[in-house]
Amino acid sequence: MVCAFTGHRPEKLPWKTDEQDPRCLALKAVLEQRLQSLYDSGCRTFLCGMARGCDTYFAEAVVRLRQRWTDVRLIAYPGCGGQENRWPEDDRARYTALLQQCDEIVMTDVAYAHGCMLRRNAAMIRRADCLLSVYDGSGGGTGHTVSLARQKGIPIESVWL
Repeated sequence: MVCAFTGHRPEKLPWKTDEQDPRCLALKAVLEQRLQSLYDSGCRTFLCGMARGCDTYFAEAVVRLRQRWTDVRLIAYPGCGGQENRWPEDDRARYTALLQQCDEIVMTDVAYAHGCMLRRNAAMIRRADCLLSVYDGSGGGTGHTVSLARQKGIPIESVWL
């Protein structure tokens, strides 16, 4: 079973980049619980777009899950080569470290081009059996990904704190 993930970037989160905010800490704990539950139900492969914010939280949680269960696979779907180039230095370093932990990297576009993030999201949904999302109901890439999953008829589990 394959689970894709979608979630908001820091700009859309109530705590922005303050990961010590109790709401962020609570979200990370819920993601850990949901991942364990997905693992218990047979999911072994997790797809992540590797964006800042919730994607990073998710990927880090999958890496921690893999410390307990060695058959867990993390597959990165960066939107394009160099997606991290304009990110703050700390985020770039975190991204690079996470990519090194991935079992596979699927690049839908080699360089930034209009729509590359949407193409990335669609590629993940095509491969997924379920979707875990951190979604507040607004539009944007996360909303688009949730909509694609609905169209495909795959189960969606949304988390929002």
